[in-house]
Amino acid sequence: MRHLKLLTAGESHGPGLTAILEGLPMGLKVKTGKINEQLARRQEGYGRGGRMKIESDSVQITGGLRLGVTLGSPLSLWVVNRDHDNWTRSMSPEPVRGSNPRPVTQPRPGHADLPGYQKTGTEDIRNILERASARETAARVAAGGVCRLLLAELGIGIFSHVLSIGGVKARPDYSDLTALAAAAGQNDLHVADEAACKRMKRTIKSVWGDGDTLGGIAEVIVEGLPAGLGHYAHWDRRLDSRLGGSVLSIPAVKGVEVGPAFENAHMRGSRVMDEIILDKAAAKKGNSRFKRNTNRAGGLEGGMTNGQPLIVRGAMKPIATLSSPLASVDIKTGQTVKACKERSDCTAVAAMGVIMESMIALVLTDTILEEFRSETMKDLKSAWRAYKRQVNRR
Repeated sequence: MRHLKLLTAGESHGPGLTAILEGLPMGLKVKTGKINEQLARRQEGYGRGGRMKIESDSVQITGGLRLGVTLGSPLSLWVVNRDHDNWTRSMSPEPVRGSNPRPVTQPRPGHADLPGYQKTGTEDIRNILERASARETAARVAAGGVCRLLLAELGIGIFSHVLSIGGVKARPDYSDLTALAAAAGQNDLHVADEAACKRMKRTIKSVWGDGDTLGGIAEVIVEGLPAGLGHYAHWDRRLDSRLGGSVLSIPAVKGVEVGPAFENAHMRGSRVMDEIILDKAAAKKGNSRFKRNTNRAGGLEGGMTNGQPLIVRGAMKPIATLSSPLASVDIKTGQTVKACKERSDCTAVAAMGVIMESMIALVLTDTILEEFRSETMKDLKSAWRAYKRQVNRR
């Protein structure tokens, strides 16, 4: 990120997770209950493992906030790991009496275990897997929850829904995005297609019984963005680039697309491009006079928003930790073994969508604060309104 700075600390089974978010303006109203709602959504989803029954994530803000309003100084957020009570010896920050906990030496295929060992030479893979764990994303969701509050004050809304799990595809209705968001909130898989949700749950149940895992695709939709955010002249300021990197930073996410990009790749340009139409009625109301009846570009053109809803999809591979482990090699003995087992999920695609929302909220907030540099929320909102009026007049 170019204006905001986010630093997270903490391990999967350590005492807790810390997020430091620097660069927020003074005067943003922050309600911890709103952040906790996002943390709770991250824990939802049929197919989540036993740890979700242990953790009940909530945030404590320990710096940068006074009387519910940001001070403009770094914001410090803390999320406790309740499961640490079961790992106090193994994950003690201080040396322990007696022998050290038994090391993990059986790397899991598809995880950071083996590359991390080869990079560092550590004799205990737990030194790698604890930080590589997706548990770290709880800190990112907390920080992203703050950014969502800033975006909401600018009239920007964001939600996600699941498009597929384990090959079972949903068929959402995009004609009314408000209804789509509401439908996705009606079930714990965040699927805006009731029939597909039921099929996904049957598939998850079957695969879970086999000790296996599933991946899938989630989609984030952002409304309320004017045209022109991002840049066309610099590779590192193109919004596509910044969004893509943020989504790919989520553990187990291996693919990202803006709009139906991979589908578009197989079609003629005449069927892909969103034709531009003059809307005189909108212009009279002070809105943009340019309109499009389709949104196959996913709201981005030339590295910038185009005024359409922003649509970003992420593809998550099946989770690497299997309850029926695959073959591996012990890094200490060189013998063929089964990979180690950690508490895990069968699938976490719904959670991935929530984490995507947070990462996209962080990137959009960073972009807005970079382009409309303001020390206070009052100045930011004034600059934002002036820019929207300017864009709509053109």
